[in-house]
Amino acid sequence: MTVKLGFADAGEVADLAAFLARLIHYDRSAAVRLQAGGGALAVFGRPPAFEVLAIRTVRLDAVVELDVTVSAGELLEALDEPASAVVVPSAVTGPPWAGVLPPRGGWRQLPGLPSDAEIRGAVAAAVAEFRARDEALPAEARTRAERDRIGREIWSRTLGGTEVPLRVVHAAQSLGFLRAAGAGAELALLGAGPWLRLRTPYGSVAVRRVGVGALPLSPL
Repeated sequence: MTVKLGFADAGEVADLAAFLARLIHYDRSAAVRLQAGGGALAVFGRPPAFEVLAIRTVRLDAVVELDVTVSAGELLEALDEPASAVVVPSAVTGPPWAGVLPPRGGWRQLPGLPSDAEIRGAVAAAVAEFRARDEALPAEARTRAERDRIGREIWSRTLGGTEVPLRVVHAAQSLGFLRAAGAGAELALLGAGPWLRLRTPYGSVAVRRVGVGALPLSPL
């Protein structure tokens, strides 16, 4: 059965296309899970370089119920930006992460999130540290395993006084979620059970807190 979705805002369609393109940049065979309900479509992806879930939400022009995993590349190709519509591609067998998503509800705002400027500064400092330590490696030690070890050490550090790993904000920046926004459009840190979510005006990045409960299944 062919499903066609119409979008309510052309700017959000362009943002969705950019999001999908970034996911494909990190993984050409990337899959995304689509969940539509209540007049909005949530698109979930997992860029492998960051080990987080990224979520981009776009408003629909009608109330539609949908839950399917598709190829990110096929979805991008199917997007008709001038018409603000898309014919949903055929379902694919989803990767393991696509079966276990953060809950839809029960989120509460958490304190301690630094200012936007401090967050950007923390990411920039971490990137600079990685580059400096990578360049300082002797030639015989400049291996993928050693670079991965340095990256895990740096990006597993937490942001300010929060539990948020730096890889969450690095992913948000790399996926285009940390663009400057209008007044009042601030970042927010949310929690629900074992999950943390950094919400921005352009998308969210979610991660499971280490050592907190079992991974909950999102209701279908």
